[in-house]
Amino acid sequence: MSTAEIIERALHLTASERYALIELLHQSLDKPDPAVDRVWQEEALRRLQAYDEGRLECVSMEEAFKDL
Repeated sequence: MSTAEIIERALHLTASERYALIELLHQSLDKPDPAVDRVWQEEALRRLQAYDEGRLECVSMEEAFKDL
């Protein structure tokens, strides 16, 4: 079955069935990636060290998000 056929069949599902399908598809994509997690952990530690050494200033959350 082609992707187009799957989509066509999915469009004929009820709203609740389509929602359940979306949830399942989303969950299948939202898996942890240990390599990405490791990179972010290393970056967080570098930033913390830079802050502790006075090489990095921080701003309040209010300041960081004031323009959003």
